[in-house]
Amino acid sequence: MNNLNLDRDIVFFDLETTGLNVIRDRIVQIALVKLPKNGDQPAELSTLVNPGIPISEEAMAVHGIMPKDLANKPTFRQLAQKIWDFIGGADLAGYNSNRFDVPMLMEEFARVGMEFDVSKRRLIDVQRIFYKMEPRTLKAAYRLYCGKELTDAHDALADVRATIEVFHGQLRTYDGKDLLDEDGNIIPAPVKNDMQALHEFTNDLNFLDATQKLRVQPDGVVVFNFGKYAGQPVKDILANDKNYYFWILEKEFSSQVKQLVKQLMRDIERK
Repeated sequence: MNNLNLDRDIVFFDLETTGLNVIRDRIVQIALVKLPKNGDQPAELSTLVNPGIPISEEAMAVHGIMPKDLANKPTFRQLAQKIWDFIGGADLAGYNSNRFDVPMLMEEFARVGMEFDVSKRRLIDVQRIFYKMEPRTLKAAYRLYCGKELTDAHDALADVRATIEVFHGQLRTYDGKDLLDEDGNIIPAPVKNDMQALHEFTNDLNFLDATQKLRVQPDGVVVFNFGKYAGQPVKDILANDKNYYFWILEKEFSSQVKQLVKQLMRDIERK
């Protein structure tokens, strides 16, 4: 399975949750598969999680995990260190992971006092490759790239295993293939067996966070993408309005946004 060109371990993972709000909802199942850079056999970690809050009817209809299934399962707090150690310093990958699974996992860690920093990790969203090259669903992607039917979709471990197979299929299909952008310009072979290139291809580098609160301008300046200071440089605002800084830390922003704002404030203070 692991013939990827890796310069560090990579962890593919998937979450099932109580709902779709990355800040308010909680994890009910997590599955992780680590592909070691040295080519060793993959390691797997999969567990149900007691979320401590109700599961929405919509979520139960999707993943089929009921409150009774979680009654005696560990909480995320009890599992946090084990998950943290399993991931280690690995890059992260998944299906729709940049917009959902990564920020959701960051929030869970933040609630137990652990700051899960993704700034030094490469994030590869297999869905973004798929949507940019062949807009479809995971089930259709599995059929297209693997030639098989995904019969147990929305079981977290089945989904993450399928995502790894799809990822390999995408590399076989698109490695070396040029892409035309919306204006008809050629993008030379954006999909290749190179984790940095895939990180750049699957991330919207115009935004620093999954909730798109902080935007990077073409000149590299980070600006707010919300509220009364929308479009204004973050560092200028933080330097002159400390109350706004503390307001962000206290309000219902993602832990990723708060991490980034704290780092920008540290940069200001060092200068």
